[in-house]
Order: sequence, then C-alpha cells, then structure tokens
Amino acid sequence: MEQYFQKGDLIPAIVFENKTKTVLMLAYMNRESLKKTLETGYTWFWSRSRQELWNKGATSGHFQKVVSIYSDCDNDTLLINVEQTGVACHTGTFSCFYTLVDS
Repeated sequence: MEQYFQKGDLIPAIVFENKTKTVLMLAYMNRESLKKTLETGYTWFWSRSRQELWNKGATSGHFQKVVSIYSDCDNDTLLINVEQTGVACHTGTFSCFYTLVDS
C-alpha cells in the first residue's frame, strides 16, 4: 500500500459506476481510508475539510460497493469501480459532474 503514498499522505480517487460507466465523483484517500475500503468492500475517504474519515453512504444510505480498484501507471491516482446505491453527489444528482464549463 505504501507505493500509493510516495508523493504525499493523500491520493486522489476517481469513482465510476460499474453498469453505466459514469464518473461519479473525485475524493481523496489516506492510508487508513484505503485500508478500510479494502477490508469492508465499501468506499471510505478522507475529508480534507473536516479532517476525518467518512464512509460514502453512511448518512445518506447511498453506498458504493467496490467492484475493483486500479492504480494509474505512476501509482498516484486510484480508479474505483463501484455499484452505486442511489445518487453519488451531495446535491442529489447521480454524478458530481453535471455542470458544463463554458468557454
């Protein structure tokens, strides 16, 4: 697991939905959240604003069951394939990526 934290204490984790292949969100993991994710089979992240671990879905019921986890070629980003229950975004949308950026 240490190979993922060579550049710092946090690693970005891109989460996508298994059936639709939709990118749901980007969050950050530390060693403990990655360990808990691997142990439980559900996503855990590190909240940079609250400075605490959080289990996606613990308060909303919108859990993310892990199907697979891949690292990129530099071992500094994770890609997490999940089965999403409900919506992923705290705004109530399925994906956090719904706002088109105009030029």
